[in-house]
Amino acid sequence: MSPGLLKTLEHHVGEAIKRAIIGRHRRSGAVLFSDTTLRDGEQMPGATLEPDDKLQIALALEELGVHSLDAGFPASSTADVEAIRKMVGVVKKPVLTALCRTVKSDIDAADEALDGNPAHKRGVSLFCGTSPTHREFKLQKSESEILKIITDTISYASEKFAIIAFSPEDASRTEMKFLCECYREAIDAGATTIGFPDTVGVLTPDKARDFIRSIQDNVPNIEKALLAVHFHNDLGCAVANTLAGIAEGANVVQCTIMGLGERAGNASLEEVAMALDLHQDQYARTMKIDTTKLAPLCRLVSDLTGIPIAYNKPIAGANIFATEAGIHQDGLLKNPDTYLPFRPERVGEQGVELVLGRHSGRRAVEHRLSELELAVDKPHVMAILEAIKDLPKGTIVNEPILRSIYDQTATKEN
Repeated sequence: MSPGLLKTLEHHVGEAIKRAIIGRHRRSGAVLFSDTTLRDGEQMPGATLEPDDKLQIALALEELGVHSLDAGFPASSTADVEAIRKMVGVVKKPVLTALCRTVKSDIDAADEALDGNPAHKRGVSLFCGTSPTHREFKLQKSESEILKIITDTISYASEKFAIIAFSPEDASRTEMKFLCECYREAIDAGATTIGFPDTVGVLTPDKARDFIRSIQDNVPNIEKALLAVHFHNDLGCAVANTLAGIAEGANVVQCTIMGLGERAGNASLEEVAMALDLHQDQYARTMKIDTTKLAPLCRLVSDLTGIPIAYNKPIAGANIFATEAGIHQDGLLKNPDTYLPFRPERVGEQGVELVLGRHSGRRAVEHRLSELELAVDKPHVMAILEAIKDLPKGTIVNEPILRSIYDQTATKEN
């Protein structure tokens, strides 16, 4: 067999394998999580990560169960290349992908950075602006020129990668007809995943749903690729928009831990995952995310980026399993399910915290005194509760303060 014929045969076999894998993913109904904390999340001002930090987070994401990792942008910095090189051969389960502009030199840089990873565990994510604003002001290109750039670079990437994602930057402000044309040409050129990015975070769930439906209805070859969604949070709708995309059949969701990212950030992986976990009856989709690792992973990312977790941040915030309200404290002591959407252990937390303060009730005070093995009768408990309510605003009633109040009130009683 001639070398040319052998190469052609290998190409056809490779294409058949890709089609089979894509078809299997689509039929499975599974939601594949693609984490972009290490790339898009790190673009958040102040969230810079060192290569060793990225490796540590990547290994934790692997344990979490993500399908793929947006590992970095090799053409942008040597630090990104170093981080990716540290992951190659070490982070083995997820697909490692590198971000590239639709520029051949970017693809070459990604190829070098990912060298050594198996073909089915390495890929590129290409992006090109497609909206009128991007075409006119950023790229100064016509629609036909944009299409040629997309097809030329995807074809070039196909010579080096089996896994190629393409996303039209600013897709949510791109004309639907042209957007679908970009997707069609990208798939024909070799894209295995097409992404829908709401780059400036302007969509609402209803509009996000309409976009996904239109893409599915008007891209004739969409069955040959996976459909990914990538929402930014400028209107606070990123998680809701992602769930709308899932409801409409999106195969891949691109998220970040804690919703990190530029401006208002991205869709929060932990929030999307828990919504799916809690509402399996609604979405009827499976996933491989181990929810018991969500809160610890948030803390790890917070520690390494230096970005604090907001007290009221869903899933991982300090107040999520804490309450000062007396009625809630009483209910939680009787049964945690009275005032919790899910038990703390389900996301890797230890338990409920009953905070003592102005809004606390007798039951919470009794419970905490019992934990400290401090004997009291009802009048003493009420005296302690009144003393707590008289404390200056913002006082944290820790163990030393509570013991002091216990002693003072006991003295007064005597």
